[in-house]
Amino acid sequence: MRRTSRPLLAVPALAAWLAGCGGSTPPPEPVPAPTPVAAIDTPPPEYPLALACAGAGGQTLLQVEVGTAGTPTRIELVRGSGNDDLDRLAKESVQGWRFRPATRAGAPVAQTIQVPVNFTPPTVRPDACFALDAGRAPGA
Repeated sequence: MRRTSRPLLAVPALAAWLAGCGGSTPPPEPVPAPTPVAAIDTPPPEYPLALACAGAGGQTLLQVEVGTAGTPTRIELVRGSGNDDLDRLAKESVQGWRFRPATRAGAPVAQTIQVPVNFTPPTVRPDACFALDAGRAPGA
């Protein structure tokens, strides 16, 4: 006796049953990789002529928390340059810097970084220093 097409009817039923086992839910979106803080606008601090003429220099190391808006939200002195004026100038300058904030799962997050600010005295003394030495304002 010959079999009928019953087994063929079972194949579409099995496919429909398997499709109903969670196959209709789309896969989750991939989570974006985290990104670190990136500098966007970080101009160097103004180096006062009097300090440059005096040969004052060094490196100020700052700990900077960059907020979700990409601006510094907290700045702390980690290591001074040896000159309080240069350290103050470094902090004031970094306060105005702009960054691309760090991200986690695609959303901006605050991140703390360390920022060195270098003050290197000129190797050749600027001509304006001679006016300072003479007690005159440069250009006067």
